[in-house]
Parts: sequence; C-alpha cells; structure tokens
Amino acid sequence: MNPLLDREQQALLDEIRADVTATRHLTGCSALHPRVLQAMRRVPRHAFVPATLQGCAYANRPLPIGHGQTISQPYIVALMTELIHPRSEDVVLEIGTGSGYQAAVLASLVKQVYSIEIVDALAQQARARLRALGFDNVAVRAANGRLGWPEHAPYDAILVTAAAPEIPPALIEQLKPGATLVIPVGPRHGGQSLHVVSKDGQGRIEDRCALSVIFVPLVDVPDAS
Repeated sequence: MNPLLDREQQALLDEIRADVTATRHLTGCSALHPRVLQAMRRVPRHAFVPATLQGCAYANRPLPIGHGQTISQPYIVALMTELIHPRSEDVVLEIGTGSGYQAAVLASLVKQVYSIEIVDALAQQARARLRALGFDNVAVRAANGRLGWPEHAPYDAILVTAAAPEIPPALIEQLKPGATLVIPVGPRHGGQSLHVVSKDGQGRIEDRCALSVIFVPLVDVPDAS
C-alpha cells in the first residue's frame, strides 16, 4: 500500500476504535478483538468503492455503490463482525453482498462465507472482485436474502447488511444452536435498530437491541433504478 493510503487506513482504524469505545454502553462491545482489527486493516476498502469515490474510500461513512445500495460505514462493519465472534473454523452466511467489502472482512476471519445479493449486477461484480483479490472462500449468489441459503445451513453466524421490517424466520431456522444473528430491523425511513439474536443449545432465542442504525432496506426483488 502506498504511504498516503496507509496513513488514511490507520486514521480510519483509530476512528473505529474511538467509535467502539464511545458506544460500548449500548453495544456491550468495549473493544475489537485483534483479529477483527487486523481484518479491517488487511482488506483494502478502496478496492470495493466506485472509482469516482476513491478519495472517500477511507472515510468512516457509508458510500453509494449504485442500484440504490451502499458500502457500509467501516465502524458498523467492524462492530457487526465483532458481535458474531468469528472463529477460524466458522461457516458464515451474509445477506446483502453489495460491493463485497463485508464479505471480504469475514473471509479474512472464517473458513467459509456464503453471501446473497438481490441485485444480480452487484452479485456478479462482487464475485469477480472477491476472486481477483484472492478471497476464494466466498461464494456469492443472486437471490432473495430473506430465504437464506438452506443448502449450506446451519450456520455458525449470520450477518445481514440491510434493514428488514422484522427478522426473517428462515434466517432463525438456518442459525446453528449456540450461534448469533446480527441484523438491522426497522422501517425503510428510520427508526432502525441493530439486533443481536442468539440461539441457545435448546433452540431458544434471545434478542437484544444494540444500537440505533440506518441501513438500506432488505428487499425481495431488485430495485428498478
């Protein structure tokens, strides 16, 4: 990485750490695991941002990627990753591939990532981008994320990067006992909360709200725009 990008990325990591500290009373997360921080450092966010927005690649904010979708704020990517407590042997389902950035962070930490994107063009672009960057443990599928990916269930964790009006039952069903689902829930125009959903060994569900957030909506069909 060139010195300018290295400085920008370090500044971003410092800002992420500060945001995690500032919100610890809400999220229950007081610090990021060193493995998560290393993944955030290792994945080049500029490779997942449109060419016209390269100058903003390491800003701690979401950016548009076309088709009405965004690449998430890095702090939120780091926090959601931390909340699923990723392990090297895990198989994780992601709903909402977008540009592939969150999938790349996960792929740096776990054995396998299955990622679903409703917009076929974005799914194709993300698949090619991840392959070119050497993330060969990510499978991307263009499909309805509300239905999950049952062929590879149950999952050690599920992470959703778009807001649903309610938690899709299929995702609960595809969650392994002892695993965690992190999902933003709420209406399209605000009032969303990041939910951390745990399933215990007996299949009982515990759901807590960690943070107020704003995400693009989880949709059943591609946006025509």
